[in-house]
Amino acid sequence: MSPQITPIADMAQDLELAERILAPDGERVANTRLDGFVADVDGAGLRALHRDMVILRRIDAEGVALQRQGQLGLWAPCQGQEATQIGTARALAPQDYVFPSYRETGVIYARGAQPGDFVRMWRGEEGAGHDPAALRVAPLQIIIGAQTLHAVGYALGIRHEDADEVAVTYFGDGATSQGDVNEAMIFSSSYQAPVVFVCQNNHWAISEPVSVQSQYPIAGRAPGFGIPSLRVDGNDVLACMAAMRWALAHARSGQGPAYIEAVTYRMGPHTTADDPTRYRSDDELHAWRERDPIARLEAYLRSIGELDDDQLADTQRAADAAARDMRAECLGMVTRPPLAVFDGVYAEPHSGLERQRDEYAAYLASFDGEA
Repeated sequence: MSPQITPIADMAQDLELAERILAPDGERVANTRLDGFVADVDGAGLRALHRDMVILRRIDAEGVALQRQGQLGLWAPCQGQEATQIGTARALAPQDYVFPSYRETGVIYARGAQPGDFVRMWRGEEGAGHDPAALRVAPLQIIIGAQTLHAVGYALGIRHEDADEVAVTYFGDGATSQGDVNEAMIFSSSYQAPVVFVCQNNHWAISEPVSVQSQYPIAGRAPGFGIPSLRVDGNDVLACMAAMRWALAHARSGQGPAYIEAVTYRMGPHTTADDPTRYRSDDELHAWRERDPIARLEAYLRSIGELDDDQLADTQRAADAAARDMRAECLGMVTRPPLAVFDGVYAEPHSGLERQRDEYAAYLASFDGEA
């Protein structure tokens, strides 16, 4: 299942080199590699994927709005990447463990994140916005590519315990230039760790285009490490789900790591601290809007009679409710007492941590009585 290794000349060719099930206009196309992995996804399943993506986009828009209004310190938008995140995350088994970067809002949503989980970290209230044990998702990783090493380490533990789990790690095209990602791939291949690498190639590593970082499809690197790979249209939610089911089956059966490159596009800024108009053209943005992942699935659902205006309106109401709940949680958050920063650092009591806690408590007490 390794991709054809052909230089990428332009954006159109970039898309043609990616496997897909749904064309940009919503037409279903035959794909002998992928169709079997999603043969069970019926109309109800497709509507559920559509609903997920609509809700995710609304949550993402609310995150941007909250940051612009001064309620969040930062937000990393994922508009345009809904199909990649929802398609892959909905393929996971409950016991699988995810190691995300900072843009995987859709992944934590699919894993059961509650309204406050989306904003708690970005508001500066917690180091992790969600409970990693409850969601089986590690805290969002800000250091580019570091989570891939964590995933491989966890996967080695899975192998040692012979557990029925797979570690899954998400990262962007920019991270593939980091040593951490390459080291993680070497180690996972050498020890046949049950881990799936998901590269969301959204074409821009902050302000640097992917064409500067890689003259060939990124998925083509994986076979050089001895890792089978698949390159899919990241705006096709069915292709993303199929690819992840293939990768999970490979890793879960003891065959070692697998690699997915999902070719998608970041419609918004890298983060809310970024201005993408400084480095990319309106024409490029417009071309990718024509390949919108939500509109693509909606067109297909309408063509097969599985989506009407009433259902669409109901989905939009659910999306608006999710955004309202997220906003309410954000505005209602109360900062924890300063000493709570020491809570949960270790599973068991630790003398070194207790000493630090006492020292910090004494430092805080030194300000008592000051105006």
